[in-house]
Amino acid sequence: MKEILYLEVPTPDTAAVVSWLHSDDAPTQGEKVTTPAGIRFGDLSIFVWSVQRSTYLKVFRWCDLASSGEADLLKKLVADLRAKFPPTYPAPPRIDLSQQTIFAALADHYPKTVEFFQKIPNGEYDLNRVYWWEQRWRESVCTPQTPKQVVFRTDDGNITSAKPAYDLIYIGGALGIVHAAVMAKLGYRVLLLERMPFGRMNREWNISRSEFQSLIDLGLFTVAEFDRVIAADYVDGFHKFFDANNPPQAKAKILHTPTVLNIAIDAERFLKLCGEKFREAGGEIWDETEFERADVNPDKVTIYAKHLPTQVDRQVTGRLLVDAMGTASPIAWQLNRGRAFDSVCPTVGAVISDGFEPEVWDAQYGDVLNSHGDISRGRQLIWELFPAEGKDLTFYLFHYHQVNPENPGSLLEMYEDFFTILPEYRRCDMNRLVWKKATFGYIPGHFSANSRDRTIAFDRLIAIGDAASLQSPLVFTGFGSLVRNLSRLTHLLDTALKHDLLSQRSLNAIRAYQSNVSVTWMFSKGMMVPTGKILPPQQVNSMLNTFFDVLADQPPAIADAFIKDRVTWTRFNRMALVAAQKNPMLLLWIWQMAGAKDLTRWVGNYFNFGISALISWIFSGWFPKLLYQIQPWLEPRLPSVWLWGLAQSYSMTYGLGKPHLMPKFKIAKPRTKLEVRSRLGSQEPEVG
Repeated sequence: MKEILYLEVPTPDTAAVVSWLHSDDAPTQGEKVTTPAGIRFGDLSIFVWSVQRSTYLKVFRWCDLASSGEADLLKKLVADLRAKFPPTYPAPPRIDLSQQTIFAALADHYPKTVEFFQKIPNGEYDLNRVYWWEQRWRESVCTPQTPKQVVFRTDDGNITSAKPAYDLIYIGGALGIVHAAVMAKLGYRVLLLERMPFGRMNREWNISRSEFQSLIDLGLFTVAEFDRVIAADYVDGFHKFFDANNPPQAKAKILHTPTVLNIAIDAERFLKLCGEKFREAGGEIWDETEFERADVNPDKVTIYAKHLPTQVDRQVTGRLLVDAMGTASPIAWQLNRGRAFDSVCPTVGAVISDGFEPEVWDAQYGDVLNSHGDISRGRQLIWELFPAEGKDLTFYLFHYHQVNPENPGSLLEMYEDFFTILPEYRRCDMNRLVWKKATFGYIPGHFSANSRDRTIAFDRLIAIGDAASLQSPLVFTGFGSLVRNLSRLTHLLDTALKHDLLSQRSLNAIRAYQSNVSVTWMFSKGMMVPTGKILPPQQVNSMLNTFFDVLADQPPAIADAFIKDRVTWTRFNRMALVAAQKNPMLLLWIWQMAGAKDLTRWVGNYFNFGISALISWIFSGWFPKLLYQIQPWLEPRLPSVWLWGLAQSYSMTYGLGKPHLMPKFKIAKPRTKLEVRSRLGSQEPEVG
């Protein structure tokens, strides 16, 4: 018996596919015999099965030699199936919540999602948030006209005498509070605006001890305080992709990464502690306050917002606005003219506190990246499983997705998948699970060609975190990426504020661009199924297994560095050559998925990576040290040159996976207000 065809029929209605095969419309040769899962005729057997809310079909031949009409028959079978069951990209319905609850509005469209959100604490609030996120994301992706303008330049030529109320105003309280707390601890006057009640999170966070150390080095946390926010610390993390249908060269061993994402952070406890430290340092939080617009003057930025519970308009001024609103940031969309991101990970999941049998999962281990099936309805679904506090398990289901107006990516559709296929991934009785919290969001990706092709700043405005597409291109951990680069961003921003270097040109130097990340985005590109393109179902898993099997054969430190965005030029080339030798089809698959445009773009990135690596090899060992030696003379006389030198030093160290070569920036003690006071004078601040 020989397999001669394997394809996906992109529909969850497997019974409809079986019915079509049984009908007279399905192409056959000779007498047809129906079976519960398909048909038989001549020497061929066709059967279908369901997994991941999709349908898969295989054709087997019972003899060695093909009949004369076999090729034509298979070609017609594929064409007829594509015509009968084409790819679809469903959109959520438009609903009026003034007339009904979110549960009633979505029950007919997403029955399992409604069923299980009703069992989740705060489920109605969170499902409203899911719907809001999806609608906002779709509007930003599907609307081809110029993004809504929310930042305005109002240069009237008059410098006001009133001092801005704050040095820094952060919009977004998840990743924003981490950076805001550090800046407040430096002595700056800081305000944070958050649309939700402060401390609420729709995601959990994982990190490693070595990465979190940067928060300890900056003085924001002590080791004891870090231990207090740890929900779980486990022994190992696994990476394994489904390979039952892969060719032999594309099967892989389990990759073990014991020091990657092995610390589960209690996100709400962490945010609460950040908030306490922020307030202790003089910071102020306006939660349940939605940003509406910003007016940028030569001497200040004015923020207009609305307090949602009371619908009262609020107005406040600051020296600098920091956009930490994440993927839905209207500022990011405006600054980048609609090209805020090149890709996105629609991500859904939940924290489950009980209901799994003991043999299902050992809480000493995490599942970092896992797939249990092939491409499903135009997506390669990937799971993450992280033990949390007590018996809690945090699950994520996501896919790497091309930003496309015809197919923006749906959180609600993903949740329907999640609640349907969770038992396929980890054996369980869904009705016995105890649900604790929903986790969801859109995590962006930006494929940088160089350090300047992404606009992250405007006069008196800068973006951080997901709003700046600061994330790992492989595991898309925005939290980990921010923490890894926090000392870099803090040091550069502190320098700019001290010397009032707050023009767009100066602020654009305060970025966490990494040349090594600019080439590893091809890995996430290889996990995306382009909209409208039909690929062999096993192709993404085959690509992933090829690379991860190479990583599994490397010393643990190399896999650790690769996944944490610390891969060097030499190691990257070594692994790429080994992967190409192991699986020569890899190059063809990359061409099919990326296309000529992106492949050409990547070649340019690779060339820039090589140039950056050469510059780093020549300068990184001595330039940062020399810069620090001449700081007492250089910084007071030429502050803009000092800022430029710092940015270059971080680029050739942090940006090339060599942070150890950069002297550490520490907060020795909080600065006095006099030391960080605005150059705008000491008049009364403006606030309204």
